[in-house]
Amino acid sequence: MPSLQCLSKQKRLLRKAVSACLGRVPTASIDAQSNEIARRIQAIPEFKTAGGISCYLSMPLNEVATGPITTHRLFVPKITSKENSLMDCFEIYSEEDLESLPSGTWGIKEPDPLYDGKARANALEEQTEQLDVILLPAVAYDRSFSRLGHGKGYYDRFIAAYTSRGRRRPLLVGLSLREQLLESGAIPMSDFDWKVDVVVTPDEILVREKERGESTTQ
Repeated sequence: MPSLQCLSKQKRLLRKAVSACLGRVPTASIDAQSNEIARRIQAIPEFKTAGGISCYLSMPLNEVATGPITTHRLFVPKITSKENSLMDCFEIYSEEDLESLPSGTWGIKEPDPLYDGKARANALEEQTEQLDVILLPAVAYDRSFSRLGHGKGYYDRFIAAYTSRGRRRPLLVGLSLREQLLESGAIPMSDFDWKVDVVVTPDEILVREKERGESTTQ
């Protein structure tokens, strides 16, 4: 395996190339692809039966819009430490609550830890219901289910923290525009990177076969 420094450079160059490509995708195409992805997600059995779902709130440009997907018992990320790349996921209690969230890191809406004067449910806390599905953002995915994030490691750390508490690992679902899906092996991976279980594109749903002996907590 290449050194971490080499992997970091490879990822940085790939991130730059894919981002340049995404910058040329018309907004109308992103909207149309996002709507088709939202429709396809409904066919995933684990999504149909899910209780708690974590879903990112999309940025205005260059990624799958998640507005049509924010249903179920919804948990939304909040950056808690930029320095250490840490985030929590807090429950959203209504559509009005979702719409009223203030802008946080990078202009993305984030929940305040308090709602109506009381602490929101935090997915990392033991008393909170199990997360069944996490919908992940990315710069790109490949057909071997590797994910190229934005380079900060927030989701890798969150998933590791979640499973370290003895919780069953949620189904990891990547949402990918056509322009974000690369061929198998295109994304370099380290031991700290999590593969996703499912990649949903406007055209297909890719499902990863579990490796023999693979744990539900890793």
